[in-house]
Amino acid sequence: MRQSFFDEEILDRQFIQLEKLEDRENPNFVEEVLTLYFRDSTTLLATIEREMENVPIDFPKVDRILHQLKGSSASIGANKVRNEITKTRELWQQGNREGAKATFQEARKEHDTLKAKLEPYFQQLRQAGPAETAMRPR
Repeated sequence: MRQSFFDEEILDRQFIQLEKLEDRENPNFVEEVLTLYFRDSTTLLATIEREMENVPIDFPKVDRILHQLKGSSASIGANKVRNEITKTRELWQQGNREGAKATFQEARKEHDTLKAKLEPYFQQLRQAGPAETAMRPR
């Protein structure tokens, strides 16, 4: 299951770096980081969507929030989310509002896909217990 995240390019090597930070004292580090990421990113996605509909649009504000989401996605290795946010941001900066909105919806889909795939993965790790977590492939 884990390898498929990399094969499908859903996650990148940054996720592996997070896994390396887990140890016996903090065996659920990655899951805790991802839980925080999904909490915060879900809020950011909703804020971006709302801001894109405002009239007049605060272009710098939307760009700042997109930049924040891109950074947090990159920090956990959410490759496809980061890529779609990058495209959205480029279109936004070019003034292509409709293109940015469409690409943003792709980012939202990638975010939902990531969450849907990682939740059962972490559930399996919890069920396997600490010994299995400690032996997670690197």
